[in-house]
Amino acid sequence: MTNDRNINLTMLCDFYELTMGNGYLAAGMADRVTYFDLFFRSVPDGGGFAIAAGLEQVIDYVQDLRFEPEDIAYLRGRGIFSEAFLQYLADFRFTGDIWALPEGTPVFPREPLFIVRAPAIQAQLLETYMLCMVNHESLIATKANRIVRAAKGRTVLEFGSRRAQGGDAAVIGARAAYIGGCAGTACTLTDQLYGVPAGGTMAHAWVQMFDTELDAFRAYCRTYPDSATLLVDTYNTLQSGVPNAIRAFDEILKPLGIRKCGIRLDSGDLAYLSRKARQMLDEAGWTQCTITTSNSLDEYLIQDLIRQGACIDCFGVGERLITAKSEPVFGGVYKLTAVEGPDGSITPKIKISENVGKITNPHFKKLYRFYGRDSGKALADYLCVHDETVDDSKNLVIFDPENTWKQKEVYDFQAKELLVPIFQGGKLVYEKPTLPQIKAYCAQQVDTLWDEVLRFENPHRYYVDLSQKLWDIKNDLLHARS
Repeated sequence: MTNDRNINLTMLCDFYELTMGNGYLAAGMADRVTYFDLFFRSVPDGGGFAIAAGLEQVIDYVQDLRFEPEDIAYLRGRGIFSEAFLQYLADFRFTGDIWALPEGTPVFPREPLFIVRAPAIQAQLLETYMLCMVNHESLIATKANRIVRAAKGRTVLEFGSRRAQGGDAAVIGARAAYIGGCAGTACTLTDQLYGVPAGGTMAHAWVQMFDTELDAFRAYCRTYPDSATLLVDTYNTLQSGVPNAIRAFDEILKPLGIRKCGIRLDSGDLAYLSRKARQMLDEAGWTQCTITTSNSLDEYLIQDLIRQGACIDCFGVGERLITAKSEPVFGGVYKLTAVEGPDGSITPKIKISENVGKITNPHFKKLYRFYGRDSGKALADYLCVHDETVDDSKNLVIFDPENTWKQKEVYDFQAKELLVPIFQGGKLVYEKPTLPQIKAYCAQQVDTLWDEVLRFENPHRYYVDLSQKLWDIKNDLLHARS
């Protein structure tokens, strides 16, 4: 969040994390080592995959976990917490282990984005903030990636700050959109904090401030001759906006030898107007002038515009990206999967529900991704128990954990572990990549997915299978509880 450096966010937790913590201490379970998975159950918009994001914010949060005297005083005032628990919180520091998928990784339902191994109270206190960050950023990164793929190589910019649900959502959302593939943002603070390139030119108010549209365009070209992009739809796009832009370019930029410039369309039939504007600009000799459009765009509208022959070089996408308007909830959850005994033995735990989709995968796990050696494409993901190892020199039969008769033999593949250590014994052991590195990694990893998985409508269901050992453990627990 944007105010991490100014206030203590440890108290940004659901109240039941504290009531459970107080209860764990009273029951003598405060130091019981637990394992939690953070995962999600379905891909937004019915897509084939999601994009993991939010790890950097989780790292910053965990490093700063502490309870200040005023926090302890507030909790004491609630009158339900023991003094022993309040002292525990006063001395609190995270001492556990965390594994996570690197930001930008394509991810699939029911596989862990994070695994937390920590004493019970510590692990519970992480839940709310981790879900808050990971759910939001993964949602926006996923939506941004859909929009960027729809643009088919054309530039996409994030324009959504004014429609975001609060300042933090605007700033962190723009960061996530950049991971997903956007080239930049309109949000200045995201540039200042995270280095996401911020840019912008003018609003309609600029044009209205001058006596004439032409005067407004001339003034802007004089002020910003090297980056002049003119908003041409304030009055009449084709009758005045584009002709006045051409005239301003001719009068101000051409004598300076500048050919790089642009116009922006923010209303009307963008396909028709962009084609006509392109024709007018080309006929006037401004073939290098780019056309940017905005106005409630999303992946489907962008797809349609391109199919209709729109002459658009850049899409500015606002509210439907920053709010993920079509499906504004990611649905990540945080569930206990195992507890550890004093001797280090691990006992798997399962959550059972009449809603089959809410049954969890138990135990401390590893996650592999299999890549074809010939194609480099991702073939399947494989969840197994932590002490299992995949030998990718041999063929492997995998099976659908829900429809077990569906089997597939994987051969000539490379197995890669996806979860990487982030904290060990409370110490950060992960070297955070730069944001451009995360963005590049995301693009490279999405490119390993088959086209069938990339479809917006009815994508191919990517295999996320359980090892035989893990499936047996889960099956035994299900029958033991039935």
